[in-house]
Amino acid sequence: MRSNQGPNRILDEFARVMTDAAGAAQGARREAETFFRSQGERLMSQMDVVQREEFEAVREMAVRARTENEALKARIAKLEEKLGGDVS
Repeated sequence: MRSNQGPNRILDEFARVMTDAAGAAQGARREAETFFRSQGERLMSQMDVVQREEFEAVREMAVRARTENEALKARIAKLEEKLGGDVS
């Protein structure tokens, strides 16, 4: 019966070591991801790159301004038509 305990104990120890190694590897992975993310953010801030949220907000403002300009142009054209031609 003792012969079964020896190999089982070795396998149990091996499984424990592998589990510990997997946990350590996952911790190292998280640490590396955090490091690279912070370095990327630092690089982007040094390059003065706008964030996506800021870009999208400005883009939406430009779209609204363009739409408003087109509406105003149409309104001016109608007023000029009522006045009898090109006023400029």
